Amino acid sequence: MLKRVLTSLVAFAVFIPFVIFADTPALPIGLAACAAIAVWETLHCVGLHKNVWLSLPLYPVAAAMPVLVRFLEMDLFLRIAVMAMLLLTLYAFAVSVFSHGKVKITEACTAVLTCMYASAGMTGIIYLCDLQKGGYIFMLVFIGAWITDIFAYFSGFLFGRHKLIPDVSPKKTVEGSIGGILFCTLAFVGFTLVYNTFLLPEGGRALSYLVMIPVGAVASVVSQIGDLSMSVLKRQYAIKDFGKLFPGHGGILDRFDSVIAVSVLLSVALGIVMG
Repeated sequence: MLKRVLTSLVAFAVFIPFVIFADTPALPIGLAACAAIAVWETLHCVGLHKNVWLSLPLYPVAAAMPVLVRFLEMDLFLRIAVMAMLLLTLYAFAVSVFSHGKVKITEACTAVLTCMYASAGMTGIIYLCDLQKGGYIFMLVFIGAWITDIFAYFSGFLFGRHKLIPDVSPKKTVEGSIGGILFCTLAFVGFTLVYNTFLLPEGGRALSYLVMIPVGAVASVVSQIGDLSMSVLKRQYAIKDFGKLFPGHGGILDRFDSVIAVSVLLSVALGIVMG
């Protein structure tokens, strides 16, 4: 427990400067590095980290997306992202076909899909950051993931009686899940109040409570799905953690599993509402 707390404090101290300088290249570069590390963790999980043919294109593509989304026009970025996704899928098929059985197609596709998913989550944070500059809307990603995680834990600890999905995560409870959803929704309402009162950029669009209440609830559900989906992947390949970057917590995919899922959701939801 002490190791986890110390790691969290150090990680938070490192995180704060990136928030302060979110409008500089520091944030996209930092998230590009996280995306590249997530690629390594994914490939290592499925046992393909030594396969140069498969891994070589994944690192630059995953790392490039959080940077490109800031500096390219959105239409051009989306075209590049879709083409990259389709080409990487086709490439994964080709690597499996020409490996003569050494690379299973299921493992290759799992690696590519997870890498694209992790990169999309990191990219979504930059997209939300730039949606209304100076408004810190991207902080909703972390609020959604972390509030859900914290209050699902305490709600489950205090009131948990019924197991949620025991074959995936034996300790999670229905009561914990409900507590996470409730407090995440309240946190989104609180952020909306603070944003509209103090953070709204000049000429920016205010957040609607009627929108943010259901978005907060759905974000909490998605946060838990993100967590559980990575647990399923770890169980599938019989590993405890994806990496050791964060002592006591694991790797990027262990620590950011919920963040990635919430980022993808909010990028779509807020992009439609405010884009």
